[in-house]
Amino acid sequence: MDVLSGGFNQGNLVVTSVVMIALVLVSSRAKMLDRPGILAATALGFVVGAMGHWTWLLILLGFLLASHKATKWRFEEKKQRGMSESDDGHRSYGNVIANGGLPGVVAILAFFTEDWNNGLWMFSAAVAVAASDTFASEIGCLDDNVRMITTFKPCDAGINGGFSPSGQLAALIGSAMIGSLSLVAWFITNDGEDFASGALNASFVLLIGWLGCQMDSVLGAVFENRGYLTKGSVNGISITCGMLAMWSLLYRVI
Repeated sequence: MDVLSGGFNQGNLVVTSVVMIALVLVSSRAKMLDRPGILAATALGFVVGAMGHWTWLLILLGFLLASHKATKWRFEEKKQRGMSESDDGHRSYGNVIANGGLPGVVAILAFFTEDWNNGLWMFSAAVAVAASDTFASEIGCLDDNVRMITTFKPCDAGINGGFSPSGQLAALIGSAMIGSLSLVAWFITNDGEDFASGALNASFVLLIGWLGCQMDSVLGAVFENRGYLTKGSVNGISITCGMLAMWSLLYRVI
């Protein structure tokens, strides 16, 4: 049974199904997602695993687990400050779609082009931007040393475009986590490339993720605060730019 090839083959589908069952059980037990969120995550996960590869699904699950931990970090204090999105820290289908929809598109494109190698890195770059932004928001919102990214003037914690030392460090950690997971996924399915090539691309994933978080902050400060963009559209633009940046590096467009 071939578990190393992507797409609709028996091995990939079997492992993907096992991982999806684990996702549903863990999400329900830990209350990471509400019921609509679980349904959305299940559909997205099947697209990512079956059309991409099951190792991509592990990257996405790593992001889900880590972001849940970041959300629950000092959660009661976040609730007191009015910086929590729910009463118990769960996420719904909107969060799943906002952070995982575009990575899902990469999996679909990889399936139709049969280019799962480059697809892995574009997928990882997209998830890295989402992870970096999520970590920065969840950790940085409790740091009172906040400045506006466009002016560097002090501002209130939690405002769109605000950044803090702890938020920047958290953004780097989130991006590095996805970069590391992408390197593991590449190593499992590596078709003969030398390790230096994989390590370089994983480093690009880390850098793109962190830069994508900065772009998200700039868009939030300039456009979202003025009502021109929503939080979801800001996330979507930042993740799309991360994907395109990785595509440019892979195909030597820049």
